[in-house]
Amino acid sequence: MSVSQAALEFPRLRGRRIRTRIGWVLSVAAFVLVAAPLADILILVTVRGLSAISPELFLKATNGISGGLLNAIVGTFVLSGGALIIGVPIGVGAGIYLAEFGTGSFGNVVRFLSDVLTGIPSIVLGYFAYITMIIGLGWQFSALAGAITLAMMIVPYMARLTELSLRQVPLSLREAGYALGAPERKIVFRIVLPPAMPGVLTGALLALAISVGETAPLIYTAGWSNYVWNGKLTHEPIGFLTYVIWSFINQPFATAHALAFAAAFLVVLVVLVINVSARLVLFART
Repeated sequence: MSVSQAALEFPRLRGRRIRTRIGWVLSVAAFVLVAAPLADILILVTVRGLSAISPELFLKATNGISGGLLNAIVGTFVLSGGALIIGVPIGVGAGIYLAEFGTGSFGNVVRFLSDVLTGIPSIVLGYFAYITMIIGLGWQFSALAGAITLAMMIVPYMARLTELSLRQVPLSLREAGYALGAPERKIVFRIVLPPAMPGVLTGALLALAISVGETAPLIYTAGWSNYVWNGKLTHEPIGFLTYVIWSFINQPFATAHALAFAAAFLVVLVVLVINVSARLVLFART
């Protein structure tokens, strides 16, 4: 390279270095703006939540604004478990249809409606469930109404994640099944679905995390109860952890604040465990 060429290249390299450094500074600043509030929330919830954790919390039900969280813990697992029982089979079935058979106009309509349902605010679904199930069917505040509402929320996520997981399965596996004369049902459930199961399981775990952290739709459907769930699906309200966070933190009492932070810590812990499990499933898949 001649001296003149080197003289021309030097300003370009210098400008590139300056732009690279500016980019790094902006990236670090953006990361700090996102991570700092999250870290502050996690530290606050962990410190205040751990200080409120005691054996009584898991052994006693809520008594007004004091007591334990046994009723809320049991209710959260009942509602989230019911949502998975209802929503996962429907979502997986919809995803199988979209991936294997939904190439026509009806499949496009189902995808569009699934995307629309994903974007609807959860409180709107809760109000819809309140009108149809609580008032229309006369179920009153109940575990079944809350579980169905949560299931409506997780179905579109399960459908899309299942569809994406199935589409990643090589086409050659399907062709091999057809070449062997296998019927459509066996190709889907014995050849295509097993390799896609890690993705489907990840979707189910993420759906569980969504259901555990919801509040607005359950206020309209599950209500609240200071008693441990007695097994009734309708005509009986049920407690859940996020209600404690939403309601008790506004009370001017230290016991209520302690329960709110304890419930927040339990919700964060459960969601963290679920997300780590989903990551481990994806890691095992790769």
